[in-house]
Amino acid sequence: MNLRRCHRRWSDRRYQENALEALLIEDEQAVRLATAQTLELGGFRVYAYASAEAAQAALHKGFAGIVVSDVRLPGQSGLELLAQVLALDPDLPVILITGHGDVSMAVDAMRVGAYDFIEKPFASERLLETCLRAQEKRRLVIDNRHLKQQLASQKSVPDLLGQTPAIEQVRKFIQAIGPSPVDVLINGATGCGKEVVARQLHLASGRSGEFVAINCGALPEAMFESEIFGHEAGAFTSAQKRRIGKLEYAQGGTVFLDEIESMPLALQVKLLRVLQERRLERLGGNTQITLDCRVIAASKADLLQLSEEGKFREDLYYRISVVSIDLPTLRQRREDIPLLLKHFIDAAAQRYQMPATAWTPAQMAEWQQRDWPGNVRELRNFADKWVLGVADPHLQSACSGTTVSDRSRPDTESLPKRVDDYEASLIQRALQNHDGNVALAAEQLGIPKKTLYDKIKKYQLTARPS
Repeated sequence: MNLRRCHRRWSDRRYQENALEALLIEDEQAVRLATAQTLELGGFRVYAYASAEAAQAALHKGFAGIVVSDVRLPGQSGLELLAQVLALDPDLPVILITGHGDVSMAVDAMRVGAYDFIEKPFASERLLETCLRAQEKRRLVIDNRHLKQQLASQKSVPDLLGQTPAIEQVRKFIQAIGPSPVDVLINGATGCGKEVVARQLHLASGRSGEFVAINCGALPEAMFESEIFGHEAGAFTSAQKRRIGKLEYAQGGTVFLDEIESMPLALQVKLLRVLQERRLERLGGNTQITLDCRVIAASKADLLQLSEEGKFREDLYYRISVVSIDLPTLRQRREDIPLLLKHFIDAAAQRYQMPATAWTPAQMAEWQQRDWPGNVRELRNFADKWVLGVADPHLQSACSGTTVSDRSRPDTESLPKRVDDYEASLIQRALQNHDGNVALAAEQLGIPKKTLYDKIKKYQLTARPS
């Protein structure tokens, strides 16, 4: 097999040039050059050194390539290098090049952990075949490690809970847009899960870099530029050393700009330029730094309206809103409240080492009618208080089977809303009295069973077939 056919065979396995790397240690210059040329013709990027000591800086646990080393070297030997590599990363393939008298020693080295050995003089095809097999093994190891890291990172990513059509639309959006590199704008009220969606988008992207969240509303304007873009030593009085900004830190990952409507107008100009050119300069520096990060912005305000009022740059709005999504409030997905609350209560019970107190159907009916202005965040906060036994008594009034008194209702609540709430509580209590049996509950309430079914659907109550 000649080198071209060998290279074509392995190219068919979807190897890219930058995926083939070899660290070559050979003290004889002529052999080093010839070996490097063979590997380069085979698609490898070769880092060649005359001694093991000189190659130290290039050796690290995350090295994605292979090591090819002569056994007999000046200073540290190939066998000593092998021991060092195995201690650093037992899965990093080491191929030893031996002279005729070193074969038995090389066999012993394979028992210790060397990938293979090649005896001098060797054919170019033999060297390349061995190196390509070793590289494939290394690629599988790296891929497996990356997969494990992804699985581990998924455990820390909050789930997007819910079964309503509104939340299913959000899931479809994540599946469709997540793998693309496009920047995204997430619109939604406070507490409706903007960061959860941003993290899910990052997870769906498959990007290996960090997810870096920045709350634009929590940063003092004086610190904003340094925090986002970084600074060089001496850029200002207290800048004693270089600082890497959040955008640069997110290389290969995702930046989440929460409450972007709070960003100072002067810095919006700079952010716009960075997003357009994908380059930035640290404060006080002149070096252009290329950025490879996805930007996801979030706002609880209408940015287009703010731009019309001169409070947000219109050009930045159109730059970040190429793809956007509006998240539903909890009022728009009331059917998800039981599922969400169970999840939050179970989590709180585990966190506080306390029992997860059950709720009654009447309580849930009342909670599903509540507005929850703080949305999912408020619901989670309520779950913590519920487990700790310090929840708002107005929200627990259904424990005794009574309805919330007029004194606990906001003065702004309309009469039809109060009537609906009262009717829902009566129906829920009747269902509770008869273990969810619709026929018996309808008899108690004095209404036809079909009418009761309609009202159960209207108020999103829980019943069992009768």
